[in-house]
Amino acid sequence: MSEFINNSQKRKELLKHMILQLHKGEAPEVVRKQLIRLMGQVPYNEVVEVEQELISEGLPQEEVLRLCDIHTAALEGAIDQSGAKKAEAGHPIHTFQQENIALQLKIAELEKLYGQVEQLDSADEIPELFRKLHGHFNELADVEKHYLRKENLLFPYLEKHGVTGPPQVMWGKHDETRVLLKAAFESFSQTEKMSVEEAKTVAELILRPASKAVDDMIGKEEEILFPMTLDTLTDAEWYEIYKQSPEIGFCLYDPTDEWRPEGMTDQESEAPIPDGRIQLPSGSFSVEELTALLNTLPFDLTFVDKNDKVKFFTQGKERIFARNRAILGRDVQKCHPPSSVHIVEKILDDFKSGAQDKASFWIQMAGKFIMIEYFAMRNNDGEYLGTLEVSQDLTEKRALQGEQRLLNYGK
Repeated sequence: MSEFINNSQKRKELLKHMILQLHKGEAPEVVRKQLIRLMGQVPYNEVVEVEQELISEGLPQEEVLRLCDIHTAALEGAIDQSGAKKAEAGHPIHTFQQENIALQLKIAELEKLYGQVEQLDSADEIPELFRKLHGHFNELADVEKHYLRKENLLFPYLEKHGVTGPPQVMWGKHDETRVLLKAAFESFSQTEKMSVEEAKTVAELILRPASKAVDDMIGKEEEILFPMTLDTLTDAEWYEIYKQSPEIGFCLYDPTDEWRPEGMTDQESEAPIPDGRIQLPSGSFSVEELTALLNTLPFDLTFVDKNDKVKFFTQGKERIFARNRAILGRDVQKCHPPSSVHIVEKILDDFKSGAQDKASFWIQMAGKFIMIEYFAMRNNDGEYLGTLEVSQDLTEKRALQGEQRLLNYGK
């Protein structure tokens, strides 16, 4: 027996075999007893490695997703976290964990209300009881920000380290939870019409599965995801996640502790940018990529700097107004007919003073509906940097009706 306990490869082979048993229909409780009897506890990193291997070996991700809850039930209490790192206050994982504590408190409150629904004997009590349930679900729905930070900040870094399967499966479970939460909120609109039996059915078959899905995900995070990410990501990657997290927001918890890896400056935390690339706060481009992106936009852009000089315009395939490079460096007032210069001056003056930030016009031109908008560009301190002109042909978009949900490339 000790060769299984002390040999990682044999342990993973056995774990893989047991998961495949689940897929063949073996009862989770039976498999769980086998796990505990043969292996004691399974290190969390081996659970992740086995799941990754199963997907790599051809087990469809959808199948792993379908049986993910069965895996969790079978492994509950059999995952060894004794060697897991701990996150200090302010660290992104510490914030995730504090959010989970707040979510579990909310779920516990919901469970008490479900118990009250089970004891209902009068329809008169339903509106007030479901009003309380609705209020708690409004707070529970804040889990969306928790999931978005995982999907958009945590998972991309795991994928850079070659960990692709578990994030994909977990994202799929997020989406299942979102569907359940949506169904829960839809049920609240029917409160006034519910009988006692209907209320009990809604609580048991719609509301409880939604809150249980959130609770189940907490278990997956605490036992597997969080320990694994603490072992995998670098301090610089964690600091990037820390800095970007407020852009998405937090769930039922507002972190107040500042955090930075010891001895690390902002400059050191930035990932190196290859030579020749243009670094922006949300990514980078080569000059060729940026040029193609700007010229692919379905509208014309013209940038006028704070000194009223034309500095840039896009060169898309379908131009609305003629532009040529001779206007670069020219006063924008001189690029307009004398009859409209006073309007240009008015817009620029209002943008510079801060009185306005946007001016809009629309015209009919050669049978087309043209939208022309001007936007004041400002830095984070509110200082005026220049004006952006956006011109767009909206003729086809104005004519749209109904919906198009199926892929149709059109012209």
